[in-house]
Amino acid sequence: MPAFTAQDCAHMARALRLAERGRLTAHPNPVVGCVLVKDGVVVGEGFHRKAGEAHAEVNALTVASEAARGATAYVTLEPCAHHGKTPPCAEALIGAGVSRVVAAMQDPHQEVAGRGLQILKDAGIEVQVGLMESAAAAMNRGYLQRVIHVRPFLRLKIAASIDGAIAMENGESQWITGQEARADVQRLRARSGAVMTGIGTVLEDDPSLTVRAASIDTDGLQPLRVVLDSKLRMPPTARMLTLPGRTLICCTDNTSKAGLPSDNVDIQTFAASDDGVDIAEVLRELAARGVNELLVEAGPRLAGHLLNTNLVDELVIYQAPHIMGSRTRSLADTPAWTSLADRKSLTITDVRRVGADTRITASVD
Repeated sequence: MPAFTAQDCAHMARALRLAERGRLTAHPNPVVGCVLVKDGVVVGEGFHRKAGEAHAEVNALTVASEAARGATAYVTLEPCAHHGKTPPCAEALIGAGVSRVVAAMQDPHQEVAGRGLQILKDAGIEVQVGLMESAAAAMNRGYLQRVIHVRPFLRLKIAASIDGAIAMENGESQWITGQEARADVQRLRARSGAVMTGIGTVLEDDPSLTVRAASIDTDGLQPLRVVLDSKLRMPPTARMLTLPGRTLICCTDNTSKAGLPSDNVDIQTFAASDDGVDIAEVLRELAARGVNELLVEAGPRLAGHLLNTNLVDELVIYQAPHIMGSRTRSLADTPAWTSLADRKSLTITDVRRVGADTRITASVD
């Protein structure tokens, strides 16, 4: 690991904060920030705002102009080396005359994967890698999982009472949590490339699965709505089918698709598994569609299946301060779990108040 100064750390920390500004708009691209420093003075800053637009390095170089010559570039991810929707950032840095590049981490994408760093080295630029790497990796864990493991980062959201109930026995569930928690869920949706639910939830609750909060700027982007619907029971009158954005209906037989709209709906067949759609295959399809983070908002059957098949990467539980009693539905249906040895271990990574409720974030061990 190269030796880094306190100034290096401060500038990379600033680059990481800049990268977060693209959280709701950059996907399917990674979030990236860049800071240009010359003689101890910041001469340019930038972040990647949206796919197809200029990358963080180019935005920072535009601000710096001629002051970029001889500067150090602090960037949260290896500069790209290929021609995509935009030219290679590695070549832009070379053309601007920077003398040193400090990258938090290498980009594992097959079209980059060290090539950007090598291009910079070949041009005589000093290159250092690894400063705040863990923070940079955590920031782009969805992108990294899609690129490396060919599946999105799966986040399961649950709203429950303090005794673990998500609805009364008759299905009544509006509203378990308060307005602040529901607004917080809007932010989870906004950062996700897709939101998934099961057909049971659609038939019972008719959800929209859209980002509706006016205070959240997604530049018009809506997550892909994904419905697991093996027998294609989706009603043509479902609310989500009338809203902006696209809906992907995942079934095992698409012969009964009459009446469903075609302009904003994709109906795709997948292999069957456990009397439903093969979710692992669906995840691979979502990765192919560029989905980095998948938010699941569903009932106990789908939640239990995802937990039982080890497909959940993170749980976000909004716990309301009330007890709903015994005539309720639990947060996950796991009939195969019959002893303590079957329990799922979690590592709690964050606990905070959201209005009157408590938001618990945990990774699944």
